[in-house]
Amino acid sequence: MSLSLREQFGDIDIYLFDQLLKGRIRPGMRIFDAGCGGGRNLVYLLREGYEVFGVDSDERAVVAMSRRVPGHFRHEGVEATSFDAEFADVVISSAVLHFARDDRQFEAMLRGSWRVLKPGGLFFCRLASSIGIEQQVQPLGDNRYLLPDGSERYLVTAEALMQSTEELGAQLLDPLKTTVVENQRSMTTWVLRK
Repeated sequence: MSLSLREQFGDIDIYLFDQLLKGRIRPGMRIFDAGCGGGRNLVYLLREGYEVFGVDSDERAVVAMSRRVPGHFRHEGVEATSFDAEFADVVISSAVLHFARDDRQFEAMLRGSWRVLKPGGLFFCRLASSIGIEQQVQPLGDNRYLLPDGSERYLVTAEALMQSTEELGAQLLDPLKTTVVENQRSMTTWVLRK
């Protein structure tokens, strides 16, 4: 009996799936999910035997993931992860960085995620941005905004992402890709090589 697409891939982010299709995430690579949640992006990777690790500030999510892969998931913030430096071949940061309270926490979360990535490794990030909805968001201070959908998020601009790319000494692998969802919110994909 063949598996359905959902059984095989879970609810994987389509832009992360794109990285698999491009061959940038290959068997034998160690994956670190910085903000793993319930593991929606990890179904395929776990099924295919990738070595997968992660952290999340939600203890229930970590307990659930630890049932699947004991010892590989930790209840801690990405900004202060206890995983070793240059630990992973791939770091996934999907819908995490936009929960930063302010610039300081954003930078700490970004640097904490980046620290565990090996030189030459792939950094895959999806985060909320103001790109394409600049006129619809209301500033609250510290780069936090009220979005038209009623949520509050830390938002980045294209310029801020390019500046961070330069500061990290990273190579941009794909152009920034932004999806605007009915002028309610905007999500940007940022893919780097360390």
